[in-house]
Amino acid sequence: MRIGFSVPQFGPFADPRLSVGMCTALEALGCHSLWVADRLLAPLSPPDGYPGGKMPDRYGTHLDPLLALGVAAMATERVRLGSSTLNALWQPPLVLARALTTLDLLSRGRLDVGIGLGWMREEYEAAGVPWEGRGARLEETLDVLDAVWRPGSVVHTGPLWTIRESTILPKPLQEPRPPVLLGGFTPFALERVGRRADGWLAASMPLEHFRGLWAVASEAAERAGRDPAGLRRVLRVNPDVTKSAADPAEGHHRGTVRQICDHLRTMCAAETDEVLVDLQLTTDSPGRFLELAAEFMAELA
Repeated sequence: MRIGFSVPQFGPFADPRLSVGMCTALEALGCHSLWVADRLLAPLSPPDGYPGGKMPDRYGTHLDPLLALGVAAMATERVRLGSSTLNALWQPPLVLARALTTLDLLSRGRLDVGIGLGWMREEYEAAGVPWEGRGARLEETLDVLDAVWRPGSVVHTGPLWTIRESTILPKPLQEPRPPVLLGGFTPFALERVGRRADGWLAASMPLEHFRGLWAVASEAAERAGRDPAGLRRVLRVNPDVTKSAADPAEGHHRGTVRQICDHLRTMCAAETDEVLVDLQLTTDSPGRFLELAAEFMAELA
């Protein structure tokens, strides 16, 4: 099992100077990866679709995910660096490709590109991007990234974007390209994972639900002539850590460190599976953040 943590980025952790030292300390704990997330705003009225209704207030204070990942790249030497999840549709894919290529070079080939659609209409409205047609927009975004990153000149003609044959350099350090992981929890999203991605940005959830979703991706991969065993799974958990054991039914996200880790172990069935522990909703203290990270490392390792 691989073990990753969130890059300090939200609420009281939205301080690049703080992030530098904490990323260095997290790498020193021996973790395998560090991950950024993506938010544009936190509506004062409860947005549709957020579990429990109102979003945490700290999501209204945030660092840009790609710039935060650049900070993490310069503060570390070994860990993989990824996004879980970057909302890919809020900028033109050619602009996104340039930023991601730069990050792969800055990190000396340590970038994992984790992208998704997002789920909040308010953010799409604020970014001036249509809410309708998101799936088709993501498919063409992936087409443009592939075109930009493959060797040789770049050309693309699609319903949304046209790139006349051009030189676009440099290319990413990783070949044939940085790994692309896709988020999502619908059958359409999991079908796309199996058909196009290098892995799935998942979440800690009840095991039966997890297996049902993964079956959709596995079947889609087989139909596309791909080996499902080659797909990675990154399981995000935003833990609510308690001092005493919680209801076992909540163990996928709430309970003692051991209780949460026991559930994560049941989900990790392959050597390529990875756990992403985001502690930014668990504590306001950098010291406590690192203490908990060390506890999760000791328990999972």
